[in-house]
Amino acid sequence: MKIEYERLISRSVVNLLARELQLAGVKMNINKFLQILIVGGLGLFIVIPFALTLGAGINVEISALAGIISAAIFEVVIYGLLEFKIEQRKTFVEDLLPDYLQLASANVRSGIALDKSMVLAARPEFGFFSEDVKEMNKELYSGTTLQQALVDLGKRYRSLQLQHTIRMMTEGIQYGGGMTDLLNQIAKDIRNQHMVQREISGQLFMYTIFIAFAALIGAPVLYALTSQMIGVTDTVWAGILKQNPGGLPTAGVSFLRPSPPKITVEAYHNFALASVILICGFGAFIVSAISTGSVLKGLRYLPAFLLVGLGVFFVVSSLIGGIFTSISGV
Repeated sequence: MKIEYERLISRSVVNLLARELQLAGVKMNINKFLQILIVGGLGLFIVIPFALTLGAGINVEISALAGIISAAIFEVVIYGLLEFKIEQRKTFVEDLLPDYLQLASANVRSGIALDKSMVLAARPEFGFFSEDVKEMNKELYSGTTLQQALVDLGKRYRSLQLQHTIRMMTEGIQYGGGMTDLLNQIAKDIRNQHMVQREISGQLFMYTIFIAFAALIGAPVLYALTSQMIGVTDTVWAGILKQNPGGLPTAGVSFLRPSPPKITVEAYHNFALASVILICGFGAFIVSAISTGSVLKGLRYLPAFLLVGLGVFFVVSSLIGGIFTSISGV
């Protein structure tokens, strides 16, 4: 029996996900995609609590919470990868668009019709964009007008530059403008815009370095240092309490009575580890937003940021722990 997963959620969500799949260029049925999301999420929600309860002996409440968080992370990661793919396609098309428009303009100048010129300009190196242009040409044979086919082409990408280009082209077709000059001017404007973006990115390079240093070096080093200091302090207090079971004297002032820290070494180590992961993760997205203008492209930097940040944290913890041990003999 085939399950219709589309019926399990609202129609608006189904339409949204179907649109996302189209923008990402994923050739997958929406029902199959929903099956991956629903079955995968439920699988993690069921397996994780059982594994933690039976295998690690963790109580049921924490195991259930871990299952919910794991399922939520799975859904977010899948959706994030989809958005990253959409952004990747958009960047690819916007980078090749000036060259493509100039090729199409040269074909139009030689006397070829606009629709044929666009197909001839779709070189193999343009990848999936060439395939979409050829698909647009097939729509023309089925009776679709060139203006509508161009609009449909623009809807396959989340690119304002492509949509603006298509809007100018459709207006040129409608009002009889010089298509050759129009395509050349659009290509020139897009190149100028890309140049301005690169200049702005270069001017913001120092901010990128500062944020990357803070996320990859500064935060892991400080958390590693404080983690080791808490470990040394805990060991010192253990020795003090062993020699003074009743605690230290108050010197006549009860509210100034020294006491050992309430936080444990293991608890702070886990907190520091989680903090380093969060800081490195946000650092990757912030650096991406500054350098490329897109937050989602930070997914490319995320693995490297996490590896470097955690590596620095563990290396510095080991070095400082060795130094404190050699100095104090703790």
